[in-house]
Amino acid sequence: MRRSLLKGNATLLETVVRVLDPLFVVAAGVVVYRVYLDSWDPPERYVLAIAGMAVFSALLFPLLGLYAPQRGVTWFEELRRLFNASLLSAMTWFTFLFLSKSGIEFSRVWSMYWFALMFAGQTAFRGILRLVLRRLRASGYNLRHIVIIGAGELGSNIVNRLNQTRWTGFKIHGLYDDNPELLGRSVFGVPVLGGVDQLLADLDRKLVDQVWVALPLRAEARIRELLDRLSEHPVQVRFVPDIFNFTLLHHSMTEIAGLPVINLTDSPLQSTALVLKNIEDFVLSAVVIVLTSPLLAIIALGIKLSSPGPVLYRQERVTWNGEHFSMLKFRSMPVDAEADSGPVWATHGEPRATRFGAFLRRTSMDELPQFINVLRGQMSIVGPRPERPEFVQRFKREIPRYMQKHLVKAGITGWAQVNDLRGDTGLHERIRYDLFYIENWSIWFDLRIMALTLVHLWRSRNAF
Repeated sequence: MRRSLLKGNATLLETVVRVLDPLFVVAAGVVVYRVYLDSWDPPERYVLAIAGMAVFSALLFPLLGLYAPQRGVTWFEELRRLFNASLLSAMTWFTFLFLSKSGIEFSRVWSMYWFALMFAGQTAFRGILRLVLRRLRASGYNLRHIVIIGAGELGSNIVNRLNQTRWTGFKIHGLYDDNPELLGRSVFGVPVLGGVDQLLADLDRKLVDQVWVALPLRAEARIRELLDRLSEHPVQVRFVPDIFNFTLLHHSMTEIAGLPVINLTDSPLQSTALVLKNIEDFVLSAVVIVLTSPLLAIIALGIKLSSPGPVLYRQERVTWNGEHFSMLKFRSMPVDAEADSGPVWATHGEPRATRFGAFLRRTSMDELPQFINVLRGQMSIVGPRPERPEFVQRFKREIPRYMQKHLVKAGITGWAQVNDLRGDTGLHERIRYDLFYIENWSIWFDLRIMALTLVHLWRSRNAF
């Protein structure tokens, strides 16, 4: 009874969460209206707005994976999904107000507090639910009882990881391997109980929920045989592919035309994530351009007065999917700086820059026109810095995994830049940081990098 107390009610628990999320939308709207506008009786337009957003959240949240099984998913990952859903809901609401020209009919402060309280309530509920489930699992409830076929390196890695993440609620009863030399041994405290024949006999006597197959990819025939034999028992079978010896980048599992596909290397910017990233870029770039317009005019005048030639400098660069585009910068060098030399790798304390251009480079203000590239959809505010095609052709042969940085849009700033890796610093290290950004991308990570950029602009030793 202990082991199945929650397992049999998993669907009920999911239903409760699905119902409570829209209720948090309603409760937050009413409470904020009472506190901020001093009434429990909001007018009809507010009632319709609250009801509409409740229905919208009920439709949106499942699409963002908020009701998928969370066992094994970290708290940060669940919080990231909830934040993305809340942010998209808020953006949808404010976009509606703008397009319908009904913004004057609703309090902007009420709207902001509404979404903030909604997110806080849903976060608190999920946090409490996680704590309760962890406590129950520690007491022996809501566990998944598993055995593992394969006591080799892959099986050992699985045992080690599950031992380090006991909050997931997976209890390993034993390993099975046909290698007689492993019989009776222990792998991180888990015994090797016998071969596959022993497993099939034990399945008739033991309460096992899942069998995890941890055999190398080359053992395809053996895996097929195991699946046939395990089909005679009412257990879930999971195959853990031995893909971790590959170089992975934002790997995931998907389905195409009914075929299971493992994405070994993929872009994090798909579907909803891409929409959120584009909204982030468009809104923030427009704000930056408007707020800095007086400064842009002053810089343009300074360039005109300091040297002959155009204000803006256009240079071909490479961005997402290897596409070429004209990147904009404030001109910091004489017009004919590369007339004789051709493309030259920029260095710290660039000697070709004009005096005013050197100041622009030192303060990174020469990069400001790139917000126009962002508005055009050619760049992002945050991403790996774009490079010139001539150097891309060279670096893709010299730097391992260099081309994988083009799985996302090029950026004005990036994780490498805020870690003081810019200009003529080592490319191997910069690529390592760029790929870390791609592997761990989130809206939160973008906002963190933007904040760090403001701090680093004036103190980076490698700015030029």
